[in-house]
Amino acid sequence: MNFSFNLVDAHVHFWNPARLHYPWLVRVPSLARAFLPAEYAAAAQTAGVGKLIFVECGCAGRQGLEEANWVSELAAREPRLKGMVAQASVELGARVTHELAVLSKQGLVKGVRRNLQAETDPYFCLNPDFIAGIHALAKYHFTFDLCIIHHQLPAVTQLVARCPEIFFILDHCAKPAIRDQQLDPWRQHLRELAALPNVACKISGLVTEADPARCGAADLQPYVRHALDCFGFDRVLFGGDWPVCQLATPLENWLTALKTILAGEPETNLKKLFQTNAERIYRV
Repeated sequence: MNFSFNLVDAHVHFWNPARLHYPWLVRVPSLARAFLPAEYAAAAQTAGVGKLIFVECGCAGRQGLEEANWVSELAAREPRLKGMVAQASVELGARVTHELAVLSKQGLVKGVRRNLQAETDPYFCLNPDFIAGIHALAKYHFTFDLCIIHHQLPAVTQLVARCPEIFFILDHCAKPAIRDQQLDPWRQHLRELAALPNVACKISGLVTEADPARCGAADLQPYVRHALDCFGFDRVLFGGDWPVCQLATPLENWLTALKTILAGEPETNLKKLFQTNAERIYRV
């Protein structure tokens, strides 16, 4: 399946451990090196990607602002890099305002993320300070990316409902338990979240939730199709999740699997998923 339009990859990571510190890389030695735009270009050389959205990479402590500056430097040399989801400490509540003000001066920053998947308390995102920090995004017209695991969906649904002025993007379909071939209660929880109008879903990151030996179209189809059924083609975005996807399969294999799942869809729907929704939501 070839497209008549260029793709927007709405979830790309770049990092350089020589420049910034990423504590989580200690646990993933195969990724504990620099991954930069030139290598992405090689990995996606036949994908037809026209625009990229960088998503923060879990750098240590208060290095989020340094990461944003560094990615802006990369964008000066990579013209396809059009937007950034920066790291922001929204759990600080109103005190995050200074951080957001600095980020707002970077034209590349379209939204922020505070990764939640490692929180042991599934309701961490409902702490009053966290909610206050989310409300603070409205002043800067920032979106918020939700990186969670499927069991955190009920709490996140409450968060999204309490912040109707903020637009949220659910990363990786909330990381369903594909490796164990479990669909429930993820299916119902995802539908409850999708009932709220101020949230979209990235069709991304699914290959790394599957068994690497079973991460093809047949294995991923029930999860992709359910996400599309819940959100519809107006509220979904494609994400490659490079280079993390390489823990399971090359980027172009993930794209091929997704195209197989979507065989027979009208191009109007495909263009929304692979291009125009990301352009609209991230304002690129």
